Amino acid sequence: MPSIAIVGAGPQMGLAIARTFGSQGFDVALISRNRDKLDDLVGKLEAEGIDAAGFPANVLDRAGLTRAIESAAAKFGGIEVLEYSPVGTFGSTALTAPTGTEPSHVEFEMNFQLYGAIAATQAVLPAMREAGAGTLLYTTGAGSIWPDPRVANVNAAAAALRNWVMNLHKELADAGTGIQAAHIGIDSSIGVSVIPGVGAARPEQITPLYWDLHTVKRDQAELVFKL
Repeated sequence: MPSIAIVGAGPQMGLAIARTFGSQGFDVALISRNRDKLDDLVGKLEAEGIDAAGFPANVLDRAGLTRAIESAAAKFGGIEVLEYSPVGTFGSTALTAPTGTEPSHVEFEMNFQLYGAIAATQAVLPAMREAGAGTLLYTTGAGSIWPDPRVANVNAAAAALRNWVMNLHKELADAGTGIQAAHIGIDSSIGVSVIPGVGAARPEQITPLYWDLHTVKRDQAELVFKL
């Protein structure tokens, strides 16, 4: 069976993406920091008939993240789709306006968003190149496209990730690798609104974009979800 590795898997978008691909016959590798939460997600998926397994890793520990992805590939016989969407917590992520942003505020986000994504990509890309197929999907808030000064430091790193993904898409497409790379920008909160004036969407409203990029929109470098 094909498999998807979801980095930053959680009970909202991660679980919804897992269900979307799992319902199409994919095995699911869930990667995030908390083993207990992973076990809960795996239990929910297996109850729905989806073969899933959890692999604890912190995206800030790039060597540990690589090992987790390699373990997932070994269990499922490879990774056909990588989805990268870790979300910071209010305890660990400072939200800063431009004038209140220190270099350390952006540095943390760059490690969390861009550098983690690069490490995850390097863990799966050689096998995808050898197979001549694969899908690489990366999620950010739409502030990577349309900046919101209330979250300037997060936007800066998200924009860097988006830029890198757009370049990755072009490089892989121009070389005829058969590998799709694309960015998904989400212009809403997920589940409940956390930023004033920004509405909330259900994860199930968003996940069709991921399936479309893997299947029928492989020539596109980006899709944006808007309420």
